[in-house]
Amino acid sequence: MESSRAAASEAVQRKEITKAVAVGAIGNVLEWFDFGVYGYFAPFIGKLFFPRSEPLASMFAAFAVLAVGAVSRPLGAVVFGWIGDRAGRRTSLTATVWLMAGSTFLIGTLPTYSQIGVLAPTLLVVARLLQGLSSGGEWGGSAAYMVEYAPLNRRGFIGSFQQVSTGAGFFFGSLFGLIVTSTMSEQTIFGWAWRLPFLSGILLGVVGVYMRLRLHDTPEFQALKQRGGRSTSPLMESLRTQWTGITVAFGYNVIQSVGYYTMLTFMPSFTSEVLKLPPAHAYLSNSIQLLVFVLLLPAMGALSDRIGRRPMLLAAPLILILATYPLFLLIIQGSLRTILSCQLVFGVLLAAYCGPAVAATVELFPTKLRYTSVSIGFNLAVALIGMTSPMISTHLISGLGTAAAPAYVIIGASAISLASVVFGCKETAFEPLKP
Repeated sequence: MESSRAAASEAVQRKEITKAVAVGAIGNVLEWFDFGVYGYFAPFIGKLFFPRSEPLASMFAAFAVLAVGAVSRPLGAVVFGWIGDRAGRRTSLTATVWLMAGSTFLIGTLPTYSQIGVLAPTLLVVARLLQGLSSGGEWGGSAAYMVEYAPLNRRGFIGSFQQVSTGAGFFFGSLFGLIVTSTMSEQTIFGWAWRLPFLSGILLGVVGVYMRLRLHDTPEFQALKQRGGRSTSPLMESLRTQWTGITVAFGYNVIQSVGYYTMLTFMPSFTSEVLKLPPAHAYLSNSIQLLVFVLLLPAMGALSDRIGRRPMLLAAPLILILATYPLFLLIIQGSLRTILSCQLVFGVLLAAYCGPAVAATVELFPTKLRYTSVSIGFNLAVALIGMTSPMISTHLISGLGTAAAPAYVIIGASAISLASVVFGCKETAFEPLKP
C-alpha cells in the first residue's frame, strides 16, 4: 500500500515538473523568437533605418541599436527581479511576455527613414529599449523557475531546457529569415516582408501569456512565502549579501551571451554581408547550427548531473580559446560547406557550456534573492559584453582589416568565463539548493 502511494505521488510530481518545464519553455521560446528576429533581420533594418553608401556601416548602425537594448536590461532585471522575489515567479514571467510582444509588434509598424526621416531610428531605439527591459526579466526568472522545480539529481538536465527554449526561439527566428529570403525577392523584403516576424509578435504574445497564466509558483517559492521569508528589498539585499555570487554569475554568463549574440545571431549578417554568402545560404547554415545546439543541450545538462558542473564549465571555454581563431580562418574562405562545418563545432562547444550553466548559475543563490541575483549577474554580462559583441565585431572587421576579427571577441569572452570558473566555481551539482 505504502509503495503504491509513493509511486502515485512520484508520478504526480513528475507530471507537475513536466508541465512546469513545458509551459515555462514555451513562453521562453516566444520571448526569444521576438528578441532574436531583430538580429537576424539587421542587414535589412540597417539599410531601411540607417541608409549609408557602405553596407558595413549600415550593419554597424543596426547592431548598435541592438546593443541599445543593453541599457534597459539591468533595469528589467531589477524591476522584474523584485516582482519575482516578492509577488512570485509566475506574475513576473507573465508580464515579461506581454512587454516583449508589444515592443516587437511596434517595430513591425514603424515607418522607415525614407518616410519620416530621423524620427524612424528614434522610434526604433525606443522599441529596442522596451525589448531590453522585458528580456532583462525573462532569463533569470525562467532559469530560477525551472531549476527550483527540479529534483536534486536532475537540475542540470531540467535547467538546460531554459537554454533549449532560448535557443529554439533564436532557431525559429533564423528559420523565419531562411523562409523569407528563400521565397521572396530582395525588393519584396525591403518593401514589406521584413515586417512579418515583428508583426507576428502580438499573436505569439497572446499564446505566451495564456501559457504563463497556467503556471503555478514553484514549491520553493511557496514554502518561502508560507514561512514569511521573502525579502522586503531584494535588490539592496542582493547587492549587500550576494555580490560575490553575482560577480561569479557575471563571469559564467559572458561566453553564453557572446555565444548567443555573436556565434548564433551575428553570423548570418557576417556571412552574407562580409563574406558575400547568399542570404538564404547564410540563414540555412545558421539554422542548422542552432538546431544542433538545441538538440545537444539536454544531454550536456544531464551529463553535468553525473560528472558535475565544474569539469564542463572548464573544458568548453578552454577549447574555444584554442580553436576559435583557426575556425575563423576556415570560415573566411567562404564556402558554404566549410562555414557550416565550423559553425557546427561552435554549436557543440557552446552547448557543452550552456547545458550546465543555467543550473550552475541558479545554484549560487538563496531562494528569497534568486530571481533578482541571477537576473543581475546574467544581464550585466549581456549588457556590457554580449549585446555589444556584434557591434564590436563589425568595428574590428573594419578597423583591423580582417574578416577573422570576431574571433578575438569570442576568445576574450571565453577567457573571462574560464577565469570565473577557475577562481569562483565550487561544485554545486550534488548539493541541495540554498533555502
